[in-house]
Amino acid sequence: MRYGILLLLAACSAAARVPPARFANAPAVDAVNDRLDVPDPPSKRVFFEHLYHYDGLVQRRMTRALELHPPTRARGTNALDEVPDSTWFTNRIGIRDLSLDEVRRGANRIDSPELHRPWAVKSTKTGGSEVGFIVVDSRGEKFLLKFDAKGVPEQETATHVIVGKILWSCGYNVTEDYIVHFRLEDLVLAKGAYIKDGETEAKRPLHEDELERRLAQIEREPDGSFRALASRWLPGQPLGGPPAEAVREDDPNDRIPHELRRDLRGFYSIAAWLDHEDIQESNFLDLWVADPSDAQRHYVKHYLIDFGKSLGVMATTSSDPRRGFEYWFDPSQMSWSLLTAGAVPRHWEQREFPRLRGVGAFGLAAFDPGDWFIASPAYVPFTTVDRYDAFWGAKIVMRFSREQLRAIISTGQLTDPRAADYLVDTLVARQRATGEYWFDRVNPLDRFEVVGSMVCFDDLALRYRFTGEITSYAVTTYDRQGHALGTTGMRAETARTCTPAVSLAPAGDSYRIVEITTQRSTFAGRTLVHMARDPATGGLRVIGVWRP
Repeated sequence: MRYGILLLLAACSAAARVPPARFANAPAVDAVNDRLDVPDPPSKRVFFEHLYHYDGLVQRRMTRALELHPPTRARGTNALDEVPDSTWFTNRIGIRDLSLDEVRRGANRIDSPELHRPWAVKSTKTGGSEVGFIVVDSRGEKFLLKFDAKGVPEQETATHVIVGKILWSCGYNVTEDYIVHFRLEDLVLAKGAYIKDGETEAKRPLHEDELERRLAQIEREPDGSFRALASRWLPGQPLGGPPAEAVREDDPNDRIPHELRRDLRGFYSIAAWLDHEDIQESNFLDLWVADPSDAQRHYVKHYLIDFGKSLGVMATTSSDPRRGFEYWFDPSQMSWSLLTAGAVPRHWEQREFPRLRGVGAFGLAAFDPGDWFIASPAYVPFTTVDRYDAFWGAKIVMRFSREQLRAIISTGQLTDPRAADYLVDTLVARQRATGEYWFDRVNPLDRFEVVGSMVCFDDLALRYRFTGEITSYAVTTYDRQGHALGTTGMRAETARTCTPAVSLAPAGDSYRIVEITTQRSTFAGRTLVHMARDPATGGLRVIGVWRP
C-alpha cells in the first residue's frame, strides 16, 4: 500500500514544476582559485570583545531582524552541492583515505619542540587571562606556550590538540600543536624579553622573578615538570579574524559574504558535535601569506584557532553548565526561568560531569544536535545556517571511524586510560546523534554516479544503520525543459543502490533530470540529479545535484 502511495506522490510531483536550476555539462569544480595576488596586506581588524557581543546580543541582532533577510541558500558550493577546496577549506576525510598516522599528525609538519630545548622566552602572551609565553626553541622555531588552569589538569591542553586534529581532518586550516613537558631550567630569558599588557599594548621588561611567579600559578605534574600546549607560530602577517558578516573589502579574493559561506555555516554541526562553544571572530585568524610556489605572490589564508574550551571544557573552567545550551546572556531563557520560578527543568541540568582527569563536562544525555548554542548570536554564519548546511557538516562528522577518533585522542596524552575511553565512546555517540538528526531533515542520498544509464547512490541512513527497514524509492525522469518522461518504483535495503535505466534522447547531450523520492515509515524526501552525456567520452555523467 505504502509503495503505491509513493508512486502516486511521485506522479503528483511530476506534474509540478521542476525547480529551475540547470547545470553546465561540465565537471564539477573541485577547487576555486582564491589565491590571486594581493600585493599589499589588507588592513588588520581589531577585535573589541565587549562591542562584538553587544552587537551580537542587542544592536546588530535587532537591525538584522529589521532588515528582513529572507532565508538564503549557502554559496561557495559546486554543482554537486559540495564545498570545493579554497583558502578556507580543503576536502580531506572521506574524499581520500586518512591513515591513523595521518590523523595523529594532523597539521603538524615538524618535530616537537620538546626535542629542541632549551627554549628562549621572548615575551608573555597577549589576549586572554591565562598564563602563557612566546618562546623560540633551539632550532629557531617560534611557539606560543599555553597551560591548563589549576584544578582542571590536562583538560585544555589535551582538548586543544584533539579538537585541532579533528578539525584538520574535517578540512579546516588549524595551528600546529604539541603537548610538551619541561622544567624551569629548560627556559632561558631572551635578550629584551618583555611583558605585554593586553589592554594598552604597553611593554615592560620580563625578569626571572616574574617568570617564576607566573609559572607558580601553573599546576605541576607529579614529577615536578610542567605540561603545556606548544602552538607553532603561523607564517604570514596576522590580519585579525574575518568579519562574521560581509567580506574583507580590501581582499579581492574574498567575494562570498561570510554569513553565506557553506564551509562556515556547515561548521555548526561539526562544532556542536565537539561542543566547540568558544566561537567568535577572535578565534579565527586571517594571515597574509606568501604562496609556497612563488614567494612574490601573496594572498589571505583563513585559520581556525583556540579549541581548548571544546569538549565541555568551557563549562568546567567557567563553572557554567549552561554553556552550549543557551547564550551566556540569554534574555529569553532568563524570562522563562522567571515566569516558571525555575520549576521547569532545563536541558543543561542533565549535563554530565564525568570527573575524569583531563575530561570536561562532555556527554550525550542532554545533547541536541539541532538546538546547540555558542556563547552569543554575534557569529552570524551560525544564525543563518540551514538544514542543507548542517547536512553537509554532518556528512563530514560521520566519516570518522572509531579507530581514527581513538588515534587522534591518543595525541592528547591523557594519563588516565579511562578518560581516553570515555572520550572515544562519547564522540561516537554524539557523532551518531548528529548524523541521525540531520539525515532525517534532508533526503540523505549521496555519492551519485552514472553506471551505464542508471543513477547509483548511497542512502546514508542505511549506510550508517539509522534505519533497518526496507526503503522505497520512486524515480521520475524529466527532460531539460522539466517535462516528465515516466516514473518507476524500486525498493532497497542496502546502502548502495541504482535506479532502473534512464530513458535517453537519441541525439544531443541527453540532458536528463532524475528525481529520486525516498519513503520510509517516518520520512519522505526527494533529490534531483542532473545528468548529461560527456562530449569527450560519450558516456553519461552526473553534472549537478539539487536538494529541494
